Amino acid sequence: MEFETNHEIIVRARRNANGAVWDYLAGGSETETTMRRNRQAIDSIALRPRILRDVSNIDLSTTILGFPSSMPLFLAPMASLQIVTPAGAMAVDEAAEEKGLINILSGHTQPGLEEIAVNSLHPKFFQIYVRGDRNWYTDLLGQVKQYDYKALAVTVDTAVYSNRERQMMAGWEPPTRRNAGGREYLAALNWDTYDDIAEIWGGPMILKGVGTPEDALMGVEHGAAVIYVTNHGGRQLDHDRGSISVLADIVDAVDGRAEVFVDGGFTRGTDILKAMAIGANAVGIGKMQAWALCAGGQAALENCLDILRNELTIAMGLLGARSLAELDRTYLAKARPVGPTHEMSAFPFLPKGGRLV
Repeated sequence: MEFETNHEIIVRARRNANGAVWDYLAGGSETETTMRRNRQAIDSIALRPRILRDVSNIDLSTTILGFPSSMPLFLAPMASLQIVTPAGAMAVDEAAEEKGLINILSGHTQPGLEEIAVNSLHPKFFQIYVRGDRNWYTDLLGQVKQYDYKALAVTVDTAVYSNRERQMMAGWEPPTRRNAGGREYLAALNWDTYDDIAEIWGGPMILKGVGTPEDALMGVEHGAAVIYVTNHGGRQLDHDRGSISVLADIVDAVDGRAEVFVDGGFTRGTDILKAMAIGANAVGIGKMQAWALCAGGQAALENCLDILRNELTIAMGLLGARSLAELDRTYLAKARPVGPTHEMSAFPFLPKGGRLV
């Protein structure tokens, strides 16, 4: 294992990335308040350990939509991965297969859904932005079914493109924004369109972009198999709340009628543990995934996942929990963050005061 900590992975990623690519990987929208709140919300939860419990055997395994997963995380869909590693999304999919995890392939990355599917046999999901009319998405869904993707994630929090001012000031946009069309379809997306997509697809639907219990309930009523809690990593609506701060209300509203996924600022094993104790079924890893790819492609991503697994195992043991099923909110308490919150504040030993801008 080349890297002992994810601190080292981030330092290597910053060294490898040019300024524009780094701004894409690390930044958010406008003031980046939502992005910072993701971290702040996680840091506002403390753990309450229990003692004298036999934790000699700790089991991190779970299922995600019925498919086995070696631990309660998945590789969140990320666009433009080809700009951070030559293998692009293939590196992510192969790492997921190697580590026994679910990968949600973005519809805006390369290689595309066909090449990924023919090169791996493990279960994987596909994510779409609705950028065209009914003929457009009917054709796309036919391909997704043809290549045996097991679930479909429909992103619903991009009705309008945000201002990502870090990137704007650098005068650079990733390929997915430079070449993107169909914004009028994103703006017009509604429940009728969602229902039509669900009917054509005919398989498990993941409603990605939920931030309120009201919309979570609507998703359940419209047949979603997964309510995916996310604020797009702080890249869409600025001044939103942190993802984990809305998780409990959404879990309670869903009440077991669908699985609940969450992402947004999760970079540590303890972060994942907190979400699972609140009631999430799985946690998406986004920026940490991209930083690892930038640090060293598939090998570094596998290294990163091993580090997260080790962190999870240690945290479970010290918390006094032997399996994910034992986790609940009695293991959590409110707390104040111990320092300033920014995009790197989960990694206090980084140089330059922890901000690799």
